[in-house]
Amino acid sequence: MIKILIADKLSPVAVEKLEKLGAEIEFNPDLKADDLPGAIADREVLVVRSTKVTSETIDAALNLSLIIRAGAGVNTIDLQAASTHGVHVANCPGLNTAAVAELALGLIIACDRRIPNATIDMRDGKWRKKEYGKAAGLKDRTLGIVGLGSIGKALARAAQGLGINVIGWSRSLSPDMAEQLEVGYCQTPQELAGKSDIVSVHLAATPETRYFINSDFLERMKDGAVFVNTSRGEIIDTAALKKAIAAKGLKVGLDVYENEPGSSDPEFHDTELAAAVMCTPHIGASTEQASEAIAQGVVDNIEYYLNTGRPLHSVNLRGKRSHINLVVRHFNRVGVLAGVLDVLKNVGINVEEMENTIFDGGHAASCNLVLDKTPDGSSLKRIGDMDNIIQVMLK
Repeated sequence: MIKILIADKLSPVAVEKLEKLGAEIEFNPDLKADDLPGAIADREVLVVRSTKVTSETIDAALNLSLIIRAGAGVNTIDLQAASTHGVHVANCPGLNTAAVAELALGLIIACDRRIPNATIDMRDGKWRKKEYGKAAGLKDRTLGIVGLGSIGKALARAAQGLGINVIGWSRSLSPDMAEQLEVGYCQTPQELAGKSDIVSVHLAATPETRYFINSDFLERMKDGAVFVNTSRGEIIDTAALKKAIAAKGLKVGLDVYENEPGSSDPEFHDTELAAAVMCTPHIGASTEQASEAIAQGVVDNIEYYLNTGRPLHSVNLRGKRSHINLVVRHFNRVGVLAGVLDVLKNVGINVEEMENTIFDGGHAASCNLVLDKTPDGSSLKRIGDMDNIIQVMLK
C-alpha cells in the first residue's frame, strides 16, 4: 500500500479515487512549509499545490519517491534537492489553461474600466458616472502576449474574439507559427513592449525568467498602457513596476506577487502595491472546472506511477545526453542481462537507460541500453560470445 500525504486542498473525489487504488491517504491541507519536515514521516508520495517543498522536507523524507504539484508551475519545489535524492517531481500541465486565461482577460477589462474602484465607490454611496465613463476601450487595441504557451494561446483566442489585435513574443515562436495563430510576430520582448497598448505575461518561473520584466521593458511601454501578470510574481521586478506605475501611469492587474503568502497565511504585506493596482490573491487556476481537472491529473500521475514506476509529466529528469545505444538481441533466459551488465561494469561503462522488450511467445527479447561511453571491440565480443545472445549492435 502506497502512503500519500496531501498537503493542500484537493477534490474529495480525487481522494476517493486514490483510496480505490489502494493508497493510504493522510489529508492535511493546513500544513505550512515549516510543518512538512515533521509531517512527511514515511510517506512515499507528497501532493502540494501552493505549499513550498524545501530541501529540509526532502532530507527528512526517507521513503519519499514522488512529489506532485497539483498545477503546472514547480517553482515552489526544490528541484535540485529532489533530483539529488532521486525523487521524481511531476506536475499537471495544461489543466488550468482556460481558468488563467479567463482571469487575465478579466484583469485586462478591469484595468480599462476600473470595475473594482467603481464598485467600492458605489458601496460607499458615491455615484461617479462621469469619472468611470473615462475608459480607452479594448476593440482594435493591441495586446502583446509575452509567452505563447497554452495559456497565452488561449488568451489570444479570447482577445481576438473581442476584436483586439494580438501580437506575441516567445522563445519558441517563429514567424510561421505566429501566422498560424493569427498573431503579429515580435522578434524581441522590447519590440512587443513598444507596440502594445496592453501587455499580458505568461512565462514559467525559472532562473532565466527571474525579473524578465524589468525597468528596460517597462520603460519601453506606452504611457497609460495596461500591464497584467497572472504567471509568477518572480518574473516581475516589483520595485521597477512601482516606479513605472508612478512615472508612466500604467494600469496594472496582478494575480501573482514576489514572496507571496502560502495558502494558509491570511496576511498580505505589500499594501502599497495593492493600492496602486487591480489585484487578486493568486486565484488564476482556482475555478471548480480547473480544480477538478487538476485533481484528476494528480490521480492519473499516481496511477501511472504505480503501474510503471515513473509518473506522467516528470519535470526533473535529465535530458538525454548520450547517443550511444547498445542493442542486445537475446533469448529470454535468467541471467542474460546480468552478464551483459557485468561486462560493462568491468570496463567502467555506466548504463544510463535500459529497456528490455519481450517478443510474442516469450522466447526472445531485445534490450536497448543507453551508455555513457562507447564499448571497445573486445567488450562487444565478450557480450556476443555469451550464451543466449543472438546479436549485439551499436547504434
